[in-house]
Amino acid sequence: MRTLDVGWVTCAASPECAGSARQPYGRCLAHLEHHELDEVVRGLSPGSAVDLRGTVVGKDLLELVLAATHGHLGRARFDLAAFPEDVRFCDVVFGADASFDQARFDRLASFVGARFAGNASFREVRFAREVSLHGIAVTGHAAFDRVSVGRDALFSAASFARTASFESAEFHDFATFDGTRFRGDATFRGCRFGRAVSFRKAEFGGLAGFEATRFWAGGYLTPVTVGRRLSLAGAWAGNGLDLATRDCAVDLRRISVTGRLVVRLDGAVADLEGATLRGQATVSGQGAAAVTSLRGVEAEALELSSVDLSTCRFTGIRTPERLRLTGCAFANTPRGVRFAPRWPPLRWWTPRRTLADEHAWRGWSGAEAEAPTPHRLAVLYSRLRAGVDDKATAADFAFGAMEMRRATSRSSGRWLLSLHWILSGYGLRMGRVLGWFALLAAIMAGSILMSSASHAARRATAPRAPLPSIQLSP
Repeated sequence: MRTLDVGWVTCAASPECAGSARQPYGRCLAHLEHHELDEVVRGLSPGSAVDLRGTVVGKDLLELVLAATHGHLGRARFDLAAFPEDVRFCDVVFGADASFDQARFDRLASFVGARFAGNASFREVRFAREVSLHGIAVTGHAAFDRVSVGRDALFSAASFARTASFESAEFHDFATFDGTRFRGDATFRGCRFGRAVSFRKAEFGGLAGFEATRFWAGGYLTPVTVGRRLSLAGAWAGNGLDLATRDCAVDLRRISVTGRLVVRLDGAVADLEGATLRGQATVSGQGAAAVTSLRGVEAEALELSSVDLSTCRFTGIRTPERLRLTGCAFANTPRGVRFAPRWPPLRWWTPRRTLADEHAWRGWSGAEAEAPTPHRLAVLYSRLRAGVDDKATAADFAFGAMEMRRATSRSSGRWLLSLHWILSGYGLRMGRVLGWFALLAAIMAGSILMSSASHAARRATAPRAPLPSIQLSP
């Protein structure tokens, strides 16, 4: 017997065999004689621990072990094991922790309906062909970090009671997680999906993390239920992405989508800061759906429909004229009279729809580290108004652009713009023009009435000249 750098006593049958040695034979189960293997198998019962680490597990050996335990294993160790033939753990119960770390499956691997009462670890496992974990249930933590699947991967209808980790996993073919329930946090950070992946009707009890994930042929998360936060920050989709979720925070910062992007929010709040959208992109909402940031977004065609943009920051968006805003809600000017430390000290605003960026500049939304300049706001208002479907909102954006230009104008231009604002609201407040006309008409009418009354009074008080006397000759 000799000890390799694997953490257990290895098989003495061959220097190349890393199988866990069975005492008193000093060899792994794959290298035992028939009568020795029969003796070992007779000692197994339901719930027995199984140690096949580093062992080449053939179909016959696996069937013997499962038959002896009646498909109910205790602590199961298959680390670094090699499975050269089809493997079926269908409906097997793992009564304690089960580990398959760095194992190799050369052909089909099926765990359909398997139950893991403890933790399940499949770190760095290599599945050369298909793997099916359809309907499995894991009571403890599940780890599939850096796993590699050569063909289809089926995780549909699976249940993970605690955390599930798929960090840096590679799925070279189709993968499905339809109907899978992740009761705790689930992380897919850095995953690579070579073909389409589907998470239709998947449920995430906590965090659903897809940071820096690569969807080479598109992804479908429609609809998914997330308890806390859905994060696709830094993700990349080469052939489109379809996402629908409700009542959670959606992190889409720095996401890059080459094909079509469809995001449907039902009461969810999304952040698209720094996103790069090369195809048609739509973000629609219902209920309390909102978008909090579009800063630095580069989009060829982005449409936002029925979402709350009252707190959304637009500063730094690359092509605002390509943005289409349909049925969206915006921030409003403050109501009532306010006092300001600069002239004029008494201020009030007519009701109009504004951007949250203007609120940041004016200090209405509290302290902001990077408040935009009025010049940038003027350009932003002017370029955004072309994509607004509501005429009243478009007029308010035009008004906002003029307000920002007035704030950046020099003294002479500022006086002219101020006069333009006072008289007609930059030509956008016709009620103000009519008011001035009414005031002017009232002044003129009053002047005429006062002049007429004064003239009548002077005539009434002036002394009358005596009438000339006429004498008749006899």
